[in-house]
Amino acid sequence: MNAESDRRQDAAATGDGTRDGDGGGAAQPGLGSRAPRFIKRSRALHVSWQVGVFVVGLAVVVAGIIMLPLPGPGWLVIFAGMAIWATEFVWAQLVLRWTKRKVTEAAQRALDPRVRRRNIIITVTGLVIAGALAGIYLWKFGLVLPWKVHA
Repeated sequence: MNAESDRRQDAAATGDGTRDGDGGGAAQPGLGSRAPRFIKRSRALHVSWQVGVFVVGLAVVVAGIIMLPLPGPGWLVIFAGMAIWATEFVWAQLVLRWTKRKVTEAAQRALDPRVRRRNIIITVTGLVIAGALAGIYLWKFGLVLPWKVHA
């Protein structure tokens, strides 16, 4: 460990707030490990704790990546894995803060009345086109069930 990460861990252990430089102006919780004190006291125990957190976080992230093309909440699981990593690693804490900031900005943009009106117009237009295509298909080919039922 280098001196900078040791200072960050000491700040996190004492609960000192630091600013992450995102321009938000509010004090952010300290960066660094959130392991219990008794684990931080022993270097070997702390390193093994970090390895365990990394492996568990990696398993969760890999499960999320697998869920992206398959059924399941892929992105949610990936962010959960990032949150697990963020309990120990500064880089994951910074990535998680950046992601939260971007999601908040996107939510605020989505609530803009002009953007909402545009999204509603696009959705209605898409539904009308899909309905027209489905109507043309049914008019041309009729409703054919995928199985044959003889009464």
